[in-house]
Amino acid sequence: MIFKRVGSGKPYPEHGLTAKDWASLPPRQVRLDELVTTKDTLHLVALLDEDSTFFGDLFAHVVEWRDELYLEDGLHRALRAALQQRQVLHARVYVMAG
Repeated sequence: MIFKRVGSGKPYPEHGLTAKDWASLPPRQVRLDELVTTKDTLHLVALLDEDSTFFGDLFAHVVEWRDELYLEDGLHRALRAALQQRQVLHARVYVMAG
């Protein structure tokens, strides 16, 4: 199994973070098998494009809420990491109170 669970939406409240807010969070390593996805579909072009950096950030965006790690942006990066036999992903993690 690549991810802890595959979801199809954000169960946490809207956080309102901007791209600048995300950029201020330092990246850290997150295990793929601890992530719950918030999207259940992927555009194959995004997965195969080596230079793909959706929204200009090199790191995935993860929201930690109620002791769960939700992959908000970066599904293509996470799958690419899994295809390369890596078990971790560098991501910016926002810890949301709740």
